This record gives sequence, structure tokens and C-alpha cells, in this order.
Amino acid sequence: MKWIIAYVGAAISFGALDAIWLRWAGPNFYRPAIGELMADSFRVGPAAIFYLLYIAGIVWFAIRPGLENGLPAAALNGALLGALCYATYDMTNQATLKVWPTYITIADICWGAFATSVAATVATFLVHKLG
Repeated sequence: MKWIIAYVGAAISFGALDAIWLRWAGPNFYRPAIGELMADSFRVGPAAIFYLLYIAGIVWFAIRPGLENGLPAAALNGALLGALCYATYDMTNQATLKVWPTYITIADICWGAFATSVAATVATFLVHKLG
């Protein structure tokens, strides 16, 4: 049961944060900088696969250690995982695309670290309280 609580808690908290970020950042941050690279419409399939896998990664790499070592471990591991995953995407884009501003890379890495850390911490807290 604790793994279900961990997964659902991380999914809800990360999903809510990312929805807020993307609703603002899409038109105000990304489109002005990389608009010609963006799809005309949102593609649900790839997004769903990303979220399903990424939440599983949060559970394994951040929440699981957090359950053993406390909320600070969940927060730190979440931040490290988020920064690493978002850096992989952004640094690859910066290395291979003609248009990928450095400020997008920096903002995305910071966002990934923050959102993943919060999701891991919230989910770990919920498992301690409900599991």
C-alpha cells in the first residue's frame, strides 16, 4: 500500500506543479524563445508515457531513500534527480539544436530540481502519515 500512496502522492503533487508551470511557461517563456520548435498542439501520448515513467523514477530514486532516511533525503534526492533528468534533456537540446537559449536550460534545470524535490517530499510525508 505504501508504494501506491507514494506513486499517487508524487503524481498528484508533481502533476499539479507542472500543470501550473507549463500553463504559464508555454506561452510566456518557451514560445517566444523556441516557438518554431514547438508543436502546434499538445501530444497526450508522449506526455503520459513521460509522466508514468518519471513518477516511477521519483518513487525509486527519491521517495524510497526518503522512507529510510527521512524527508531531507527525499528532498535532496528529488532535487538531484530532477536536475539530472532535466539537464539531460536541455543540455542535449542545447548541444544539437540551432535555437536553444541557455536561459531556458538554466530555468528548466532549476524547475526540474524544485518540482521533483517537492513531489518527493510531499509523497514521502504522505506515506509516513497514511502508509
